Formats: sequence, C-alpha cells, structure tokens
Amino acid sequence: MQARAVAEAAERFAGGVVEATNRANLQIRGITGSHPAMLEGLLAAGLGPRSSGGDDVRNLMLSPSAGIDPQMLFDTRPLAAQILDSLQGRERLHELSAKFAVLLDGGEALAMHEHAHDLWLAALQLDGDIWLGFGLAGCPGQALAAVPLHQGHDLVMAVLERFLDLASPEQTRMRHVLEQVSAEDFIAPLAVTLRLGPFPVRKAGSDCLGTYPQHQAGKVFVGAAPALGRLDPPMLRGLARVAEQYGDGTLRLTPWQSVILPHVVDAPALTLQLQALGLLCSASQPLARLIACTGSDGCKKGLADTKADARLLATLLPTAQAVHLSGCTRSCAAAHVAPATLLATSAGHYDLYLRDAGQPGFGALRARNLDLHAASELLARLPTEQHHD
Repeated sequence: MQARAVAEAAERFAGGVVEATNRANLQIRGITGSHPAMLEGLLAAGLGPRSSGGDDVRNLMLSPSAGIDPQMLFDTRPLAAQILDSLQGRERLHELSAKFAVLLDGGEALAMHEHAHDLWLAALQLDGDIWLGFGLAGCPGQALAAVPLHQGHDLVMAVLERFLDLASPEQTRMRHVLEQVSAEDFIAPLAVTLRLGPFPVRKAGSDCLGTYPQHQAGKVFVGAAPALGRLDPPMLRGLARVAEQYGDGTLRLTPWQSVILPHVVDAPALTLQLQALGLLCSASQPLARLIACTGSDGCKKGLADTKADARLLATLLPTAQAVHLSGCTRSCAAAHVAPATLLATSAGHYDLYLRDAGQPGFGALRARNLDLHAASELLARLPTEQHHD
C-alpha cells in the first residue's frame, strides 16, 4: 500500500515526520541530500506522475467522499481520471503554474468550498439533467455559467488552453488574467455548450471526523485526523493495517488534514483502533479544530513553534475552537481564512485576527503580541458562532 511506501521513505531518508497538507497530500519533511532510491520507491507505489513534466499540473481536487457520498449527484472519479490523463499527457498544459488549481465537485455533502481555485466546477440539476456549473478565480458560490455533464472534460481543456493563450509569463493564476479580461469575455469563445448563469451552488460541509453513511448500502466511512496534521511511520503503517482489516484497503486524504477509511462495516471497532494509533475521531476533541503550520521547528520563516504552541493552547481553551496558528504571513497550513488566526510575532507570542469579510488577509486585527494564556482567555470570550468554520 502507498501508506507503507511513504512510511518507509520518511523513516529511511528523512526525519520520520510526515505532514498532511490542505491540498489533501502528504509531505515528507526533514529530507537531507539527494535520494534517488526514495523517489524510485514512491514512484513504484504509484505516488507520482507518468512524466516529470506532468507533476506540477496534477492540482485537481475532488471531494474525499467522491463516489461514496449519499448526496452526490454523480461520481466524479471517471471524469477526474480523464482530466488528469490530459493534464499529464498534453505537453502544452505543463506550462501551467504548480499553483494553478482546479476543483471538481459532484454535489457531495463533504467538499472543500473555502479554497479559492483558478477553475471550479460543481454539479447542478437544471431541468432534470445534471450540468456542471463553473466559476473562475474563486470559491464555489454563484456559477458563472454551466455546461452539460458530458462536456466537462472539454470545458476544462478549453479553459486551460484559453488561459495559456491570454496569460503572460508573469500571469500564473486566473485572477491575474481576469484583471485585464472580464470573465464573460474569457468564456465567450469557448467551443462548448454554455448556459449562462448565475446559478447558485449549494454549500458543503467540512466536518469529516467520525462515522458517516455511504451511498453503498450497509457500508459507512470513518474519518480521523492526526493531531495538527502530523503523522509518523508507525501511524501510517497502522492506518494501512486497519484499512485492510476493516475496509477495502484504501485511505483517502482530505483537505482538512485528515483521512477517510471507506467501505467499513464495523465502525465502532475501527474507531477504537484509530484512537489507539493516536488519531482524533471527534470534532469535540481539543486538538481537532486547531490548525498549525510547521513553525520554527521545521521552517526558517517561522517565528514561533506553532505545533507546540497549538498543543498548549488546546489545554487552555475551555471548548474546541477553530483557530489557525501561523508562523508567518504565508499561511501555509490554511488556504482559507479561519474564524480566528494567531499570527506569530516571536517565540510564544501572536497577534490575534478574527475573520471579517470586509478585511483582506486574516481578517480584522483584534489584539497584538499575546502570549498563549492571554490568547486563550480572549478566544474563550468570543461569541459561539465565531468558534466554528
């Protein structure tokens, strides 16, 4: 299994630290020097592209419950496979930036709608048929237009080709192009069946810890998270073992730095095994709603040890709260704006920001240079509605 290959690579060639990212990937940290054997092992496990040129452009996000979510309007996986095949196989598309991101939403109850994507597609029901609404440079909300489901691949390819036609070398993201060309003018020449919007896209949830019913009768999927997104080789091997014992042997990473085990029959027994591995299985657990970047322990730009500080903060808060601890302004751990953000100013000290739609970046500055005790006291006094994503 791929989890075992990652565990072996982290153990043999790095410091044994693996982190789940907000792009639903795993990142091996602490690698020193060049290790061809490590790359060969990961590629042999299917953890890589067909060619080096296709690696950076495989930035396609699906719901982690694709194909098993009871609320899905269609199974996105076949279309996603077709899109990924073209992204890797068409050399011109290798010109896209590694940051250029595409989202494909099949109507699942569980989907990441808070990350801004260069192109997003979301399933809609129009006149009894399934269409794909889409938007440019933003988050799913109001679809700019829609295409019939069978034209989904053609739409993605047409948008990417149009972007490359218009973008200068410095314009790496869709938002850069839209500063010079309106979205309506951008899509006007696309050779697909366009139905102009706006069309509202339904909201999706993000709480995937615990047990949830599947589309397949008699099966459930179970979500669990490593504390603060950090795993180690024994935990990865344990996940591989319980996935084979209680599910179908697969693990699905989520953009909330957690993992889903699908096709489970005995969820209580599996949950006990996950807890024994040190994984969080309930959103009410103190660490379950905290996000922290690598921090000064593993990043030269980090001004504080955010992982350690998050663990201390979890013991100080009276209830679980959605808080993001960032070691610098780059916000590597969260692609979306959290309800509350602690931005490091020095070791153990942070500025507190609260999410505000009218403010750029992390939101409105609430207090400066707080230690963890002062931050926890202020966070505890926030209205309940500001505790959750």
